[in-house]
Amino acid sequence: MTTPPAISDVSRRRFLQSAAAVTLGFGGLQSLFARGAMATPASGDIGLGFGPLKPDPNGLLDLPEGFRYKIISRIGQVMSDGLFVPGLPDAMGAFEGPGGTTIIVRNHELDPSKNNGSPYGRGQRLAGRLPRAKFYDAGFGGYHSYGGTTTIVYDTRTETVEKEFLSLAGTIRNCAGGPTPWGSWITCEETAETASDGHGENRIFERDHGYNFEVPASATPGLADPVPLKAMGRFMHEAVCVHPDTGIVYQTEDRHDGLIYRFVPNTPGELRDGGRLQALSIKGKLSLDTRNWEKQKVGIGERLEVEWIDLDDVESPKDDLRRRGFAKGAARFARGEGMWWGALADDSPASAYFACTSGGRINRGQIWRYTPSAAEGKPDESKRPGVLELFIEPNDPGLVDNADNITVAPFGDLVVCEDGGQDDFLVGVTPEGRIYKIGRNARSHSEFAGACFSPDGTTMFVNIQTLGVTLAITGPWESRRTG
Repeated sequence: MTTPPAISDVSRRRFLQSAAAVTLGFGGLQSLFARGAMATPASGDIGLGFGPLKPDPNGLLDLPEGFRYKIISRIGQVMSDGLFVPGLPDAMGAFEGPGGTTIIVRNHELDPSKNNGSPYGRGQRLAGRLPRAKFYDAGFGGYHSYGGTTTIVYDTRTETVEKEFLSLAGTIRNCAGGPTPWGSWITCEETAETASDGHGENRIFERDHGYNFEVPASATPGLADPVPLKAMGRFMHEAVCVHPDTGIVYQTEDRHDGLIYRFVPNTPGELRDGGRLQALSIKGKLSLDTRNWEKQKVGIGERLEVEWIDLDDVESPKDDLRRRGFAKGAARFARGEGMWWGALADDSPASAYFACTSGGRINRGQIWRYTPSAAEGKPDESKRPGVLELFIEPNDPGLVDNADNITVAPFGDLVVCEDGGQDDFLVGVTPEGRIYKIGRNARSHSEFAGACFSPDGTTMFVNIQTLGVTLAITGPWESRRTG
């Protein structure tokens, strides 16, 4: 198997020279159209989004009038490299590819207990085709680390898949992640498993897990070098997003008592060069519990000035990074999950949006907005601190039921993937915080995951996780620009 090219020096220089000029899937959503101030979410306005959902005759995905979907990938299909499409597709990023194509890098949330979706087939018979050095962790007694990423090269004009191949091997529970402005995908392991877990015949792993890995958005089939980004911390990672002007990476943690982290790289665009890991704290409110479970400690729309606390021992062999950070004054969050960088209106600053799946009085989710300082990561940052805002907290599963992956759409709304207990929806959120439905999983109670848009803005890609399908959704997306 051919190794894909490394992230090019040209791409990194372009990022450093003009960091705001990014591809869609990270950005590329330069024209964000909806306007207005944040308001408490309202229900019932059926004309707010794209109109009511129409039942799908095939019983898979209900969409508004004028929209349609196509299954572009399914678990167990043979890919271009001869391996099988793995199961449990999760977060994705879409990048501009050669000849007007879209490159989709897709996570797979597989671990040793979920080997029915292995890319290597029954008995891992195809694993021997790959060089052992291309596995981050080959495991004991066979190839146990089934997670990783796959890459799809898709032409939105012909609506065809040109290539599909494994692009990272030997990791586990690749849940969410985030695109970078220099043309790569950071994939995150949602685990804290170590090589010392289990003994003798019960030992599974050769290496510790709980790291981030960088995968080039390449149209050339091959496996990325499996280099763990250890300075970014070892914990139950969920998602990341990148500040395009500084290269700072924000990170969520999928724990009921998790933190929000910031990684300040030594060299912007070169994450392997190391850097400082910090945790978000609220000025004047050390160790604030933002979950609002027993008491509304943070109000909807409340703006809180932020400071960042340095963390040490970031590889955290005891898996206690979040507890040590909280003890130093970091704020606590309720299962930080999806995260995306963007702006929801032409006149609003770009921000890091992130979902907390079990936040709020009834544990059904919150979405937060962090607007960085004009001096983000610099010595005088404390004079002009960044601001954290509770964007929405519906406390109504009819509006949002456990927000998970999120993205910023070309038309200036958030798109939220639900991971709730009953019907799961794709949900739109306007800049004012008003909520509407985009799609409904009509076949199962499986979560949506990985929503992202093609660089040309015509197509939204999304996964239905336990069904193991990746969908391309097209329709009058542009109608929301003046909606």
